[in-house]
Amino acid sequence: MNWKALNNNKWFRIGSNIYLLVSVVFIVWMLFFDTNSWWFTHRELNGEIEKLELQKEHLEKEIARDKRSLNALKDPKELEKYAREAYYYKKENEEIFIIEYEDSLNTNQND
Repeated sequence: MNWKALNNNKWFRIGSNIYLLVSVVFIVWMLFFDTNSWWFTHRELNGEIEKLELQKEHLEKEIARDKRSLNALKDPKELEKYAREAYYYKKENEEIFIIEYEDSLNTNQND
């Protein structure tokens, strides 16, 4: 095939159009190779979505646990038990002994 016959070919004229070639290179560059590319951005956003879904599940479990705790604290006996354990409250004429185990104490000789 000679140059004149090749130049008259419809697909060769379309493929050799400089505007089309530059546009195709630009689109490929923007989709795959650029810092803000479609490929990179979507992969990063999908990872963030997965992380947020896991965080949402964790927080829903925490909310359910806190609701159970609040419902339990509506009972006066449970409220008294919680106050005694968490804040060391006591009744009048009552003594409290706090027992600490050796493994829970700071036993560094250097401190």
